Amino acid sequence: MSALYRKRKFLGRLVLTDRILENGEICCEGGSILYAGPRKNDDKDYEVFDFSDKYISPGFIDVHQHGGGGYDYMDGTEEAFIGAAKLHAKHGTTTILPTTLTCPDEELFESFRILRSVRKADYAGADLYGMHLEGPYFSESQKGAQDPKYLKTPERSHYEAVLKAAEGCITRWTVAPELPGAMELGDRLKEEGIRASMGHSDASVYVAEEAMRHGYTHLTHFYSGMSTITRKDGYRIPGLVEAGYLFRSLTVEIIADGCHLPPPLLQLVFQSKGPGKTVLVTDAMRGAGQTEGRTILGSLKNGQECWIEDGVAKMPDRKAFAGSVATADRLVRNMNTLTDAGLCASVRMMTATPARLFGIRKRGLLKPGMRADLAVFDRNIEMEATVCEGAVVYRKGSNESETRFSISKDGTP
Repeated sequence: MSALYRKRKFLGRLVLTDRILENGEICCEGGSILYAGPRKNDDKDYEVFDFSDKYISPGFIDVHQHGGGGYDYMDGTEEAFIGAAKLHAKHGTTTILPTTLTCPDEELFESFRILRSVRKADYAGADLYGMHLEGPYFSESQKGAQDPKYLKTPERSHYEAVLKAAEGCITRWTVAPELPGAMELGDRLKEEGIRASMGHSDASVYVAEEAMRHGYTHLTHFYSGMSTITRKDGYRIPGLVEAGYLFRSLTVEIIADGCHLPPPLLQLVFQSKGPGKTVLVTDAMRGAGQTEGRTILGSLKNGQECWIEDGVAKMPDRKAFAGSVATADRLVRNMNTLTDAGLCASVRMMTATPARLFGIRKRGLLKPGMRADLAVFDRNIEMEATVCEGAVVYRKGSNESETRFSISKDGTP
């Protein structure tokens, strides 16, 4: 019998959205949670995993990630998608939105085909839920490490071709809203149920306000690749950073690796936006899991060289970051230790909040009916185990892991 069909019980300290439940248990069957609450002492009915001295939270959800373990989703292979999913599962992540970069259309379209293929595969790793398109509709001045050769303005003929090729694979799309055609694109994405985000943008607060009326509700990697206060003829013009604080309904995501944003800014964002409107993202590239040295941002064929130093990826001239090499457990650890968020709120920003904001159903909470996706860790947020759809896809000190099995409509594996 596959792991998905076993009745399993996980014992430990349950991390809920508002409190820690000591001496708790989670009962699972069929890849779903049957019960989450105080110990019931009916262990004989289950295969028991005793993590009594550890914390158990919902599995981490990373809605902005480019790869890891030496792989990038732009590599154009199933091996890359699955390899990155396995690496991040070792750090508590159970759901990923694979994220693209500005690239040739053929690379972008190929990524859709590969996602559709790996969704059918059995592997011991995080679930690759849906794509996050980061580009190609970005401001030249805020491109960051995005390759300028592939920047475009959002013309209907182009984005309709992308939507057709994607066949429902896109969950979110990051766009610079000041570009010609961006407002119309926002309306179109809303029709498709795709979350429109603002990022890599030089928009003023006034453009951001208009964009919100056209379906843009989120800010991609807050502070990074976005405008702030400028002056024109002596007058101050607020930018996207100020929009993030000004508009209460606007949600934000932060790369809490301790490099992209220092602790005072992590605290400011948490204090101002709160855990219900703040999402933690790794923005991890292929160098996640690598401690230092040369790596490539983007595909091996068309990507850009960069270097990993001091826990972050840098452009060759060391004048700008090229991306993050963080993992989800590092983000939760930083928010818990570098701010006053506390463990429950830190976990919530990596679980319940991204699930709700991006429409990722049946995930992010410990309650009956949710997917049995769990992260198990100690008081220092060092990973002990990761459970994806009831299967133990990672356990510290073990070389064995279980593959997940899809359930057909008639309930058979």
